Amino acid sequence: MNKKESEFNKVFSAWDILVIAFGAMIGWGWVVSTGNWIEKGGVLGAALGFCLGGVMIFFVGLTYAELTAAMPQCGGEHVFSHRAMGPTGSFICTWAIVLGYVSVACFEACAFPTIITYLWPGFLKGYLYTVAGFDVYASWLAVAIIVAFLIMLINIMGAKTAAILQTVLTCIIGGAGILLIVASVINGTVDNLDGQMFVGNTAGLNIKAILGVAAMSPFYFIGFDVIPQAAEEINVPPKKIGKMLILSVILAVVFYALVIIAVGLVLDSGAIIKSQEATGLVTADAMGTAFGMKIMAKVVIVGGMCGIITSWNSFLIGGSRAMYSMAESYMIPKTFAKLHPKHKTPINALILIGVLTMLAPFAGRQLLVWISDAGNFACCLAYCMVAVSFMILRKKEPDMPRQYKVPAYKFFGTMAVIMSGFMVCMYCIPGSGGSLILPEWGMVGAWSLLGVVFYVVCKRKYKESFGDLVELISDEDAATLMPEADDEELDKVIDAAIDRVLASI
Repeated sequence: MNKKESEFNKVFSAWDILVIAFGAMIGWGWVVSTGNWIEKGGVLGAALGFCLGGVMIFFVGLTYAELTAAMPQCGGEHVFSHRAMGPTGSFICTWAIVLGYVSVACFEACAFPTIITYLWPGFLKGYLYTVAGFDVYASWLAVAIIVAFLIMLINIMGAKTAAILQTVLTCIIGGAGILLIVASVINGTVDNLDGQMFVGNTAGLNIKAILGVAAMSPFYFIGFDVIPQAAEEINVPPKKIGKMLILSVILAVVFYALVIIAVGLVLDSGAIIKSQEATGLVTADAMGTAFGMKIMAKVVIVGGMCGIITSWNSFLIGGSRAMYSMAESYMIPKTFAKLHPKHKTPINALILIGVLTMLAPFAGRQLLVWISDAGNFACCLAYCMVAVSFMILRKKEPDMPRQYKVPAYKFFGTMAVIMSGFMVCMYCIPGSGGSLILPEWGMVGAWSLLGVVFYVVCKRKYKESFGDLVELISDEDAATLMPEADDEELDKVIDAAIDRVLASI
C-alpha cells in the first residue's frame, strides 16, 4: 500500500455535505414518478414502500457512517471493500456503484427536456424518430445535450462551485415540497384516500405491491453515498461526516413519504389516473389543485427542474471520484486519475460520465425506466458489499480507530446485509415485483462486460500494481483529523437529531 498526500482541495463544509446528499436523493423523482408509485402500491402502500426502502438505506447508511469516519479517503466504497475483501471484491463493488451514479446522471439527462415540455407545450420541434413508443425531437435532444455539457463544465471548474449551485437549488426544491405538504394538510381531505390506500384486494397482494415499491425506492435514495466519495474534499471532522450522512437519509425518507401522502390527500384515484394520462406529472397537478391555481403547478415543476440539476450534480461528483479512486489503484486506465491542474477535479472521469449523459437522451424517455432499474440493482449490490465489508472489518480489525462507532454493530450490520441482499434478490427473481426485464439486464450485462475488459487489461498491464490501494492518511491521522473551521451549533443539532433516532430503535 502506497502513501501520498491528497491532491484535492478541502472545500466542502458541513452544510455542503448535507445539501449535496439530500439534494441528490430528493432530486426530480418526487415530481415525475409519484403517480407511478401510487399506481403500483396505493397511497399508503407507496409511502410504506418508501419507508421500508428507507429502513434498508438507513441500516446501510450506518455502516457507511462508521467506515467513512474511519477511512475518510476519496473513493468511499472502493476503500472500504478493498480493505475488507481485497482488489477483486473492491473492483466489483466500486464498478457497481459507478453504474448507479451513471444511471442517475443519464436519468436526469432524459428528465430535464421532459419537464421543459410540460412548461412549454410548443417546445417539441423537429421530429427525428420513435423509440419504444416515444417520439424523439431535435429540440428535446438539443436541450438535454446542452445542459449535460454545462453540468459537466461546472463540475470541472471546481467542487466548491458545484456545492454553491447545489445549496441554492436544494433550498428551492425543499421549499416547493414543503408548500405542497402544507397545502395538502389545509386543503386536502382523507376522503380522497378511499379506494387508493392500497392496490390489492388481499393482504398478500398488498404486501407484494409494497415490496415492489420498496424494491425500486433505493434508486431515489442514491445520494448519501456521494459523501464518502468526496471525503478528502470535506473540511469537517470524520465523526460528523458519518452523522451528516445518516441525517441526510432520514430527511429524504420523511420527504418522500410526506409528498406521497400529500398527493393522495389532494387528488382522488380518478384524478390521479386522469393526471397520469394527461401529463404524467401528478405531483404538479396536485399542487395546482391544492392551491386552486394552475400557476402553482409550475412552482413544483421549477422545483423539479432544480432537483434534476442537484441529482445530476451530485452524481457527477460521486461517479468521477469513484472512477478516480479505481484509476489510482490501477484497476481501470490510469488516465481517469488525472486531475485538472487548476481546479483539482478528476477531469477525464468527469468528461467520460458527461459524454455518457449526452448520449443517453438519444435512446428516448423509456430509458428513464430501464436505466433506473439497472442502476438500482447495481447500487443495492454495492450497498450489500459495503455492509459485508463493515462486518468483516469489525471482526478482522476490531482495533481500527473509528471516530463514529455504530452501536450494536452485529444487529445493524446483519440487518444491512440481509435487507440489501434481499433487494438484490428481488431484482433477480422473476415475479418478485421488482425483477429486471431484458433491456435492463442488457444494460447490466454491457456494463459488466466493460468492467471485465478493464479488469483483464489492467491486471495484465499493471501486474503487481493492480489493486494497490493508495493510502492518503494513516489510521492515526484519520482519528485525529480536524478541519480548519467548524460550526459548533450545527454539530450540536446533528448530534441531537441522530441520537434521538438511534434511541428510538
